[in-house]
Amino acid sequence: MSDTLTADVIGRRVEVNGEHATVHFAGVVPPVAGPWLGVEWDNPERGTTEGLCILNAGGSFIRPNKVNFGTDFLTAIKNRYVLEDGPEEDRKEQIVTIGNKPVETIGFDSIMKQQSQLSKLQEVSLRNCAVSCAGEKGGVAEACPNIRKVDLSKNLLSSWDEVIHIADQLRHLEVLNVSENKLKFPSGSVLTGTLSALKVLVLNQTGITWAEVLRCVAGCPGLEELYLESNNIFISERPTDVLQTVKLLDLSSNQLIDENQLYLIAHLPRLEQLILSDTGISSLHFPDAGIGISMKHTAFHLFPFAVFQWSFFNELEKLPSLRALSCLRNPLTKEDKEAETARLLIIASIGRLKTLNKCEILPEERRRAELDYRKAFGNEWKQAGGHKDPEKNRLSEEFLTAHPRYQFLCLKYGAPEDWELKTQQPLMLKNQLLTLKIKYPHQLDQKVLEKQLPGSMTIQKVKGLLSRLLKVPVSDLLLSYESPKKPGREIELENDLKSLQFYSVENGDCLLVRW
Repeated sequence: MSDTLTADVIGRRVEVNGEHATVHFAGVVPPVAGPWLGVEWDNPERGTTEGLCILNAGGSFIRPNKVNFGTDFLTAIKNRYVLEDGPEEDRKEQIVTIGNKPVETIGFDSIMKQQSQLSKLQEVSLRNCAVSCAGEKGGVAEACPNIRKVDLSKNLLSSWDEVIHIADQLRHLEVLNVSENKLKFPSGSVLTGTLSALKVLVLNQTGITWAEVLRCVAGCPGLEELYLESNNIFISERPTDVLQTVKLLDLSSNQLIDENQLYLIAHLPRLEQLILSDTGISSLHFPDAGIGISMKHTAFHLFPFAVFQWSFFNELEKLPSLRALSCLRNPLTKEDKEAETARLLIIASIGRLKTLNKCEILPEERRRAELDYRKAFGNEWKQAGGHKDPEKNRLSEEFLTAHPRYQFLCLKYGAPEDWELKTQQPLMLKNQLLTLKIKYPHQLDQKVLEKQLPGSMTIQKVKGLLSRLLKVPVSDLLLSYESPKKPGREIELENDLKSLQFYSVENGDCLLVRW
């Protein structure tokens, strides 16, 4: 770009030596002569570059001739997909008749070849190609009428309207990825463009809000997959006339999402896969079917997911269509020595599950899991009022809540015999969970919690879970514990790589959290 500035540069996205930024100022900066641009960097830790005047940690003044304002969509496609001119014969002179006059042309075959090339394109990847705008009106529709998939991630697009100007010309467009573009989204109820053929929309790391999501997808009546990873989204309202055709919704890495917000999307009629990896959810509870919640997910993706208690998996049993579950790297299931036990416990807890962590559950595995579960909790069942004669069962509400499928397993396989219950199951995860109180000595207004944590969980992972729960940086947390067996003695949990078991933390102990 030259040193001549125009009024429309404010808000534009730019690239300088591989770094992206947004223009917030254009003009003179006395006492230095000549025009400057004031930009805010996407990466505030970027280094200095020749021609820059550093303003602060996240912004700089820069000369306009150092800035790349990008290129239009069609030019980027030609730069990437059009072949070089062919042999010399492609550039020979040709005679064509226009009206009654013969006209000499050079390179006519080459132009025809380029046009043919572009018209055949169906999948286009322009990631990090500095695309900033649609270009000449109607040019994309004329040159590339058959494009079905477009990747425009990490470019210089500055507004959703500009995305629509491109996509609106592609009447066969089914997949659109505009991730990692800092976009300005429309406000109000004005809708520009209808992407009637679009099935997949990827908006990861675009800074979009939930309200903006609902406005944008209103122009996508046939949308089936929506990806919204890492946008700091808070689900603020229930979708009514939109998202009704969506089968997959990815809300991963949105730390503000909690359990209560899930009810706002619980009624989406065709939702099958809900991806909640690395969100702010630390527990989950679905009202019973009689209350009216109608969640029909066939797949649930929850890794890494801050699950504190095994009762979470009992809640998933309430989803009548749940068939697939992914919970890899979960704090309760990630340890290698516990992986097999955890898998069996989950299988026994969710009766309709067909696939767990992308591995099929075979009939023999389900039978083993359910028999082991029935045996492992048999003594608790008897103590809670269980009886071989179903008519004499007087089970406590506490047991029914903790083990909602146990009665069904007794009907399926028969009640456990006394001789079966004499054999302990030392590897069962129920024997490895520690019930701990969590207190905050410096924050007396904080409610004391009681959580179940695996004894093998490292201090680092405990801090991670507490950080998410308390909204406090991990680096600020200090952990210690005290035991009723050693009154008045407080033991610091100073090594993040050691486990709770390493520090001899036991059932009934109290974690002390300071920040």
